[in-house]
Amino acid sequence: MEAIVAVYTDWGIGSDGTQPIVVPEDRRRFAEITRGATLIVGSKTLLDFPGSGPLKGRRNLIMTRHEGEIPGAEVVHTPEEAVELCRGDERVFVVGGATVYMAMFPYLDRIYVTKIAATPRSDAYFPNLDSLPDWKQTESEPFISNGMDCEFCVYEKLA
Repeated sequence: MEAIVAVYTDWGIGSDGTQPIVVPEDRRRFAEITRGATLIVGSKTLLDFPGSGPLKGRRNLIMTRHEGEIPGAEVVHTPEEAVELCRGDERVFVVGGATVYMAMFPYLDRIYVTKIAATPRSDAYFPNLDSLPDWKQTESEPFISNGMDCEFCVYEKLA
């Protein structure tokens, strides 16, 4: 299972349910990488998607404590339920928010990270993969967006 996330210098990922700084190249990369895949997303992050709903061209699993249906998506309540539902899917991405990333972290083996050299106020964070001994950065592609240094990275879990 994979994840995709944009992080700031302090590994912050958002504030008040949204990204304080948006990098257009990151949004394009997200769309390209996740197209046709299964997404596991929290209900709060879902509200930050375009149209505040499931993304088209992808299978959307919404992890929430709440009961009820979400048109165009499947609702799950636990990491185990999410894993079981997407068993056999070719590509599965955890796409946030922080609670869902942490719940699904034990299942991840590859993480696509966009690093943004800025430190806006964040109230949600992703684990600092550079400080975790069982994760290794395997790819790096620096770029500049709107005058900010950024970097597309891929991290792999060591066996």
